[in-house]
Amino acid sequence: MKTPKFSHESAFLSRLGPDPHENGAQTIALRGCPDVWMLNDGNFAVIGIDITDAAAAKLPPTAGCGPDERIVLVPRKTLVLAKADIPDRV
Repeated sequence: MKTPKFSHESAFLSRLGPDPHENGAQTIALRGCPDVWMLNDGNFAVIGIDITDAAAAKLPPTAGCGPDERIVLVPRKTLVLAKADIPDRV
């Protein structure tokens, strides 16, 4: 299976869940994250806090984080609110 890549043809298609600053809500960084987006190729992009350095050594034996990957913390609220917009099928 080919690894998805973000390229010059890639584009953010639609937000999954509400805007994190909807109704004047404040986020930790005040810059619009955390967020979940569907890309125009059907893949997803997640904006969150990079916790790779602190979390990589604690990954279970069946999980790994490659050199081109990051472990991202996404608040529970963000993912739960995005759930209704996530497709049920591949």
